[in-house]
Amino acid sequence: MTQDQLLDAWVDAHFDEEVRFLQELVHVPTDTPPGHNAPHAQRTTELLRAFGFEAEQYPMDPARVRSYGMQSITNLIVRRRYGQGRTIALNAHGDVVPPGEGWSHDPYGAEIVDGKMYGRATAVSKCDFASFSFAVRALESLQLPLQGTVELHFTYDEEFGGELGPGWLLEQGLTKPDLMIAAGFSYQVVTAHNGCLQLEVTVHGQMAHAAIPESGVDALQGAVQILNALYAQNALYRNITSQVPGIKHPYLNVGWIEGGTNTNVVPGRVTFKLDRRMIPEEDPTEVEATIRQVINEATARCPGVRVEIKRLLLARALKPLSGNAPLVEALQKHGREVFGEAIPALGTPLYTDVRLYAEHGIAGVIYGAGPRTVLESHAKRADERLDLEDLRRATKVVARTLKDLLLAP
Repeated sequence: MTQDQLLDAWVDAHFDEEVRFLQELVHVPTDTPPGHNAPHAQRTTELLRAFGFEAEQYPMDPARVRSYGMQSITNLIVRRRYGQGRTIALNAHGDVVPPGEGWSHDPYGAEIVDGKMYGRATAVSKCDFASFSFAVRALESLQLPLQGTVELHFTYDEEFGGELGPGWLLEQGLTKPDLMIAAGFSYQVVTAHNGCLQLEVTVHGQMAHAAIPESGVDALQGAVQILNALYAQNALYRNITSQVPGIKHPYLNVGWIEGGTNTNVVPGRVTFKLDRRMIPEEDPTEVEATIRQVINEATARCPGVRVEIKRLLLARALKPLSGNAPLVEALQKHGREVFGEAIPALGTPLYTDVRLYAEHGIAGVIYGAGPRTVLESHAKRADERLDLEDLRRATKVVARTLKDLLLAP
């Protein structure tokens, strides 16, 4: 048997164990918010220790975590050293959005039906806690003359921007890999992604009795003016086209709104949060300045209304990096062999933690056990699910790729 066939055979022989490992990870909730994620890191540490992997634990300062909007974060690094050579990091995040309504399966049950595992984070991205860990185990089973290091980075704040996860690990100098793979999709290698600007806009008016509304200033009417201006701006974004395959145009979404006191009271305050996705060609500073200008000009048309604008997140886009070629080539080669189809390299409209590595000069890509598309996986929707054959095959692809990159000449 070839080395690749031996790797594949090991994954097949241990696949039931890998599925159970993922089920254990899904059983521990990591809803973010509220973001009480340290217990999951502890459970992950225990599961990794069972097959000989020691995880370094980095609990974040509780006060800083609370100011961030979460409850607890413990980041994990597992270092597997094989000798002198390049270091390759594999990063997946354990935090997820809350399940929401409409589930036909227990969001934390990890139930398997017709070859698919159902549960929050099965597809994004606890599945890659499993694929990455078992790929490394498969690689080590062959006892090859490897040169270099593999690091597993399991972090817990991707939904909040990653600044206290990979961002903190990199800033503290706790890791400096040469290449990295972030959790992603089985059927494509992602080499670029959108940026994201999130703002919280608070519109202030003056409360009044609904029987005498002229004695107040309606904050909701002001908010409507501002929202209409933002949606008009959003329509213009369709005229801006990205040159990165897989990414179309910028867009804006208002995903949360709150305000008012009671039905019979003129609302004195309304707050909403907006999400502006930026294509790789855009300048984040200019994007934010334009959004603020649109909001301020709309506010000026509303006598008595004032606004406060708070930046919640600025995630820069990931632009294709030439240094990631060894990763792209190996993943495409083995993906084609294992999946029996061409694996394209393209961009995605999502944003992920991989950009934080890129900002530190580390070339990376997005690849993992996730599905063909986000829509297919039901990520951030009810009944999120993972095709277990995608998990099996992605584990093989990652194991083969690590072998190619670390095998001594």
